[in-house]
Amino acid sequence: MIKVVILAGGFGTRFAEETDTKPKPMITLGGFPILWHIMKYFAEFSYDNFYIATGYKGDVIKTYFTNYHRTCGSVMVDLATGDVTNYSTPPEQWKVHLIETGLTTQTGGRIRRMEKWLRGSEPFFATYGDGLANVDLNALLEFHKSHGKIATVTAVRPPARYGVISFDNSGTAVMSFNEKPQTSEGWINGGFFVFNEQIFDYIKNDNDAIERDGLEKIVADGELMAFRHEGFWQCMDTLRDKIYLENCWNNNKALWKIWNDHPERS
Repeated sequence: MIKVVILAGGFGTRFAEETDTKPKPMITLGGFPILWHIMKYFAEFSYDNFYIATGYKGDVIKTYFTNYHRTCGSVMVDLATGDVTNYSTPPEQWKVHLIETGLTTQTGGRIRRMEKWLRGSEPFFATYGDGLANVDLNALLEFHKSHGKIATVTAVRPPARYGVISFDNSGTAVMSFNEKPQTSEGWINGGFFVFNEQIFDYIKNDNDAIERDGLEKIVADGELMAFRHEGFWQCMDTLRDKIYLENCWNNNKALWKIWNDHPERS
């Protein structure tokens, strides 16, 4: 069974107004944590065996999932005995492994700490706990298997932060105006990876970042390939990003939402 690693242990310092009480992946969009949105997306491709790398305020993530069955849908509580009866079961039938990977551990170190759970004959997915996209995960996995290298990174072209204006030769007449188009050049790390177990040969300790200490070394050995994604992609680095994603959700423009509506949480 293909495993999905989600890095969810960082401090999220740019969201101090919310991350004082919860880790960044538990910031909600449409009433559900962004972590849930990421998992829901993977599960629609039948990749629902999750390994969540926890760290900062990991107890919030653990509490959310250990109580998930009880808080999703209707329940009856017998106050005399304390017994709880579920009137329904959640539609998610995921396996969620909550792995403590340390408070200050870097991204590569978090993956290294899960080595004993991830080693095996199959490659595994890895992603961050704050990015949404409509990447074709089946195509990504097949691309990874086809080239035989250690690692695949999804390359994306993010939307420009501001509208782009093109002028004529005079420099004053506007020839075109594009409101926040996708940048025409400059591919970046989109955060949806596929790794073979040889990735662990490149990660030595908790201080190793998967980007700097892992991928840069893998590139030097000619073992990294890129899967180009031209579709929707958005990370949630700032409050501005969260507002944008909330607007997408509220206006039926959430291109990562490929599932049927989830029942209202009680």
